[in-house]
Amino acid sequence: MEEAYHEIEIPCYFICPISMQLMKDPVTVSTGITYDRENIEKWLFSCKKTTCPITKQVLTDTDLTPNHTLRRLIQGWCTLNAYERIPTPKPPVDKSQILKLLHEANNSPKSQLLCLHKLRSITHRNDSIRDHEVIKHVLESSGAVEFLLSILRKNEDSNSRDESLNILHKIEFSDSDLKKYMADDNEILESLMHALESGNSQSRANAVSLLKSAFSVSDPAQLIGSKPELFNQTVRILKDKISQQSTKAALKLLVELCPWGKNRIKAVENDAVSALVELLLETSERRVCEMVLVLLHQLCGCAEGRAELIRHGAGLAVVSKKILRVSNVASERAVRIIALVCKFGGNCRVLQEMMQVGVVSKLCLVMQVETSSCSKTKERAKEVLRMHARVWKDASCIPPHLLSSYPNY
Repeated sequence: MEEAYHEIEIPCYFICPISMQLMKDPVTVSTGITYDRENIEKWLFSCKKTTCPITKQVLTDTDLTPNHTLRRLIQGWCTLNAYERIPTPKPPVDKSQILKLLHEANNSPKSQLLCLHKLRSITHRNDSIRDHEVIKHVLESSGAVEFLLSILRKNEDSNSRDESLNILHKIEFSDSDLKKYMADDNEILESLMHALESGNSQSRANAVSLLKSAFSVSDPAQLIGSKPELFNQTVRILKDKISQQSTKAALKLLVELCPWGKNRIKAVENDAVSALVELLLETSERRVCEMVLVLLHQLCGCAEGRAELIRHGAGLAVVSKKILRVSNVASERAVRIIALVCKFGGNCRVLQEMMQVGVVSKLCLVMQVETSSCSKTKERAKEVLRMHARVWKDASCIPPHLLSSYPNY
């Protein structure tokens, strides 16, 4: 039967001008040209094109009108020629459908919540990139995104807020969208903070993800002015272990915030170092380990951070344990952390602890690594070993086979 298909000549007006294949769901754009829905949606929403592929005219209106007559002709032709019949497509997400939902939402709080349930169902019904982009476009062009953000600004009903967060998280804004909608809107940021503090687990996960995205495009002034409560609630996310996704979002949020102003101290004062060490003890996931070590390196850039790492019973031990066991990035950051502690907090007690928990042995092991990708890490390890050679060089805790790696001083 497959061979027979190739022998059948398909009428040219049944062929999509983009893919040059038989159309399954013909739709007409504002220039009057008909395309297959999948192809034109990919052109407009995934590839971000703004013109008609054939006429090159700018499409001021991206609404797609189903060409039911042509679809029926194609289906009839398929039946007549024993060609695989094109099924009737599912009704797509329609702008008028969304506008009707939004209009009904104004009737009462109950209607608003019902509208949110339907919007959530729409945003969660397709997982393909094309479908996601189409739904996002329809929600934006119909005003649904502003409707969702207005609910966050009001921050009155927790159920409505939680539903809005769920939908907004699913939309996955681009950086330009975030700048437009969220980055400079204090009311929305305050609502997200409130969700972090009092929302259910899913809402807290969605809120930290949206905050991470919003702060990634924020101005330095806004990053510097971050409130201590933000660090408190973000560290809580790490401690509560809601999900792997929320943990990564919380780590990325802290990575964005900590380099600015006094944010390192704010993070340390809200128990970030302890939470990060505990996370490092429990995880072996490469990306999480790398982000934790990046953060610990940032926090050890201040005296308060170094003091907290030293104070934690497993802090120095777990940092050194990750050297040469996770990735080059993790090893490099871990050695940097140890170098900072040695340079600014290397008193007798700390140096003795480093010998006891294996830090010195691990630094000697780094000296034996020959790969070029570890050259900077190797140089920094050598620096640390030289710095405290009088204390460490003859230590019995260093295995004999590693003593030969100890740098001269």
